[in-house]
Amino acid sequence: MNQGLIPAKWAALTPGRTAIVDVPNQRRIVWSDLDKRVRKLANGLRALGLQNGDRVAVLSRNCIEYKELFFAAGRAGVVLQPLNWRLAAVAIAALVESAKPKVLITSPEYHAVAVELQRLVDLPHWLQFGAGGDGSYEDLMASSSDAEPSSTLSADDDPFFMLYTGGTTGESKGVVHSHRSASMCMLNQTVAERIVPTDVHMLTGQMFHIPIVISMNYMKHGCPVVLVNFEARQALDVIQEERVSTFVGITTMLNWMMAVENFASYDLSSLRNIQYGGGPMPSSVVRAAFDSFPCTLIQAYGQTEGASMSFLSQEDHRDAMRGINPQRLRSCGREGFVTSIRVVDQQGREVSKDGATPGEIIVRSEANMMGYYNRPDLSATTLRDGWMWTGDIATWDRDNYIYIVDRAKDMIISGGENIFSVQVEEAIARHPAVLECAVIGVPDDEWGESVKAVVVLKPGQQATEQEVIDSARQHLASYQKPRSVDFVAELPKASTGKILKRELRAPYWANRERQV
Repeated sequence: MNQGLIPAKWAALTPGRTAIVDVPNQRRIVWSDLDKRVRKLANGLRALGLQNGDRVAVLSRNCIEYKELFFAAGRAGVVLQPLNWRLAAVAIAALVESAKPKVLITSPEYHAVAVELQRLVDLPHWLQFGAGGDGSYEDLMASSSDAEPSSTLSADDDPFFMLYTGGTTGESKGVVHSHRSASMCMLNQTVAERIVPTDVHMLTGQMFHIPIVISMNYMKHGCPVVLVNFEARQALDVIQEERVSTFVGITTMLNWMMAVENFASYDLSSLRNIQYGGGPMPSSVVRAAFDSFPCTLIQAYGQTEGASMSFLSQEDHRDAMRGINPQRLRSCGREGFVTSIRVVDQQGREVSKDGATPGEIIVRSEANMMGYYNRPDLSATTLRDGWMWTGDIATWDRDNYIYIVDRAKDMIISGGENIFSVQVEEAIARHPAVLECAVIGVPDDEWGESVKAVVVLKPGQQATEQEVIDSARQHLASYQKPRSVDFVAELPKASTGKILKRELRAPYWANRERQV
């Protein structure tokens, strides 16, 4: 089950087949060359004195070296610690200091950041790869054996990598996954995505987030993975040129792709399936994507802590478009192949499956994290009696379809009424000029909180505050409608693509305590 052995399998079976297409750097690598580099890198890391469980941090955008580091970490028995390059150097230094990696490796864009980090943290080894670097990464491999480092292979339950949560509720936490949890996430994804050997997967997200496991799963099936740093027009070009068959996109990505000029002129016939997630997607956007892309759709619900948890299937989408259970487009489907999900009250008792009674989603799965790095207190709060408490509030129906209504901390309480922001966002998104929106609670002296919408309009579109409110009012109870609307160029987002509502709320709640 050691994920570091993935290149070895396909180097033996299809040595000359492309393993990775690195679009940003205009490079390709075949399985035999990838496996050789992984072996040499794994042996090089051990030669630096690293032992099983030691951390190796990496600061880079998507590239071949980043992928080979994941596999080499597994092969060497160490733990990869991807770092969010969007953070300031001081914030990155705090993450490095907390995990104390033995090595930090940077790509060309971040060599200068590494110099600054060296003034802030003390680590045994610093490596650089790519143009403008000191050559230390390639020198390490050149001096290393390409023999199989079999004595260092990790057990199934040994840690494999550590990703940081997006910080949507504040503190970013190091989430540790094992080889087993990664494998179980892959199994969930294989069943849901229905992977076939001819697939070509495009990785649109960054490797410091959980979609890295989805892309690794395609490689586990021997399929090529195409790396991009997402930009809508380029993504369409890559699908056309590389005959991409699958990718994962968040709402914003799909919206921007569909908004590209001459979208209909692109040859997207190679697409087989698109998986979307990263937060609730308005059903209007789902319908537009279904009509615009020549392939099936699935929705995945997951967290960094829980990887893949539930799925809305291809058939669910097809049926909804035909008028069969169309309300399911607002759901995130049902539990995955190796996952059990319940919706419970604060005492852990299942709430009624009436599609109306809210409760917290809890998940039992071997795809769940091992825990938060060096935070046994938070781990104990989140992982209880084999169940992971997600902090997401949902209802479920008699067929076990789950409808997320909010994050527990994002629920708005106005005049004693609970208002779930997802429901309001769904109503606002029906306005034809709205690209995306976020709904938050702001202080109200009379009602405690009032509903505010923060809206991004589609390029070239216009709408007034009253038009947005009146449009939403048609689909909501009176107390649910937004009382005010702000228009912005973009919404603040975590590295996962999830909207950072705490940043939107912060100016309104300065020096005031919010009770949710």
